Amino acid sequence: MNILFIGDVVGRPGRFALQSRLGRLIDNGNIDLVVVNCENAAAGFGLTLDVARELYDLGADVLTSGNHIWDKKEIFDYLDEQPRLLRPANYPPGLPGRGQGVFTTNGGIKVGVLNLEGRVFMNNLECPFRTADARVAELRQQTPIILVDFHAEATSEKVALGHYLDGRVSAVIGTHTHVQTADERILPGGTAYLTDAGMTGSRDAVIGIRKELAIERFLTQLPVRFEVAKKDPFICGVRITVDEATGRATNVVRVHEVIEG
Repeated sequence: MNILFIGDVVGRPGRFALQSRLGRLIDNGNIDLVVVNCENAAAGFGLTLDVARELYDLGADVLTSGNHIWDKKEIFDYLDEQPRLLRPANYPPGLPGRGQGVFTTNGGIKVGVLNLEGRVFMNNLECPFRTADARVAELRQQTPIILVDFHAEATSEKVALGHYLDGRVSAVIGTHTHVQTADERILPGGTAYLTDAGMTGSRDAVIGIRKELAIERFLTQLPVRFEVAKKDPFICGVRITVDEATGRATNVVRVHEVIEG
């Protein structure tokens, strides 16, 4: 079976890129499940109900997220209501939403998806490694096919989690930095790994933000109101092929396409 994971969608340009390319990627890749990181999909920060529904309409089966999922309070109740919208599992107990789920493809294949957030240079959360131990064990009771979205800043933390979960999950895919890495591989235990899937949005930007605003902030060290860049949209992600019986990955291919016109 084939899973398509789309890197952080940033604002309207990211949604336009999905509209332009996602259907073709699904058809050409014989995709069974589409997972999209959505935490920057609404004007670059957070998620709204309308944008979540738009992403589902465009072809997303599951939405994962990260630290920006909390930016818009209107999404809090929806996190509880919609099982196909995930937030990182290692936040404190009692918060809205869930960090994992098992989803059935049209072909009847069960796929577990786990969302985690890193701690290095980020929030002081529960340990993602120990959280993964417990949550992966739960998911494996239902399916050997498990994809992990690890939303983290430090590449070392991402690589470490990939090796830590090797052989227990089908794929560990990093998000958050918005810059696609070129280290896709299948680890010795059969886990597909990529440090960062990249972003889906404007390429003429600083990680999706208007470049002149980002430069101003670096030059002045003063607060600058960020806005999503609009030009030169592109789509980034990764396609993973998994053995349905064992859950081991057999192929991993980066996706990187610029939207012309």
